Amino acid sequence: MSRQLLLEIIPAQGPTLAATVMGANAAAISAVTGLERGRALYLWGPPGSGRSHLLRAIAGSRSTLLLGAGTSASAMMALATNPTLEKAAEVIAVDDIQELDEPQQAAVFALYNRWRELASTAAAFALVVTGDRAPLSMSLREDLRTRLGWDLVFRLEPLSDTDKSEALVTYAKQQGLPLSSDVLDWMLTHYSRDIRQLFALIDALDRYSLSKHRTITVPLVRLMLADREFLQS
Repeated sequence: MSRQLLLEIIPAQGPTLAATVMGANAAAISAVTGLERGRALYLWGPPGSGRSHLLRAIAGSRSTLLLGAGTSASAMMALATNPTLEKAAEVIAVDDIQELDEPQQAAVFALYNRWRELASTAAAFALVVTGDRAPLSMSLREDLRTRLGWDLVFRLEPLSDTDKSEALVTYAKQQGLPLSSDVLDWMLTHYSRDIRQLFALIDALDRYSLSKHRTITVPLVRLMLADREFLQS
């Protein structure tokens, strides 16, 4: 319960491309960082591989419209047919395409067609889509599935424990928060494998250590997770 409360009440800050740990995904992150108008990018991988993280990082650095299952099909189609689409955003991103229903898929199909139509013009935009499988393995309408492979395609791999440690140390340093190796080891061994929850834990520890005027140690981490008054404050 404490872990879930922590994730809901103290979400991790927005990711950035500069602070993203590459792990085995150097080529994909390089493609994301250097993405130009007129290019399309499909990123796929299992849960926890950083698909949504990269989209949020793009949105934090460039003019981006982020679409997903929570976006209505009518809104998506209105965007695809907007005569001044290039003024809406530099990048249009669609997260977790496998979760879209048939009308939403039809709208993304229209977005791909519009992307190709404008790709070599001054009105070009970049299109980034994520999913949980390779294009040909997706359970989507056939004409949309083939379009996922029209340009760049990269598989994302989850971070190793070493990569997660590096990501956590980098994130903590950004907050001006030193983390000892024993705290890092405890977090990875006893708390969560989900990097999003681990980032949220660091944010919470920053607040808690300041409120208690104590250095961050493993006992302090345990004390905080047992402190329901703090988690619900």
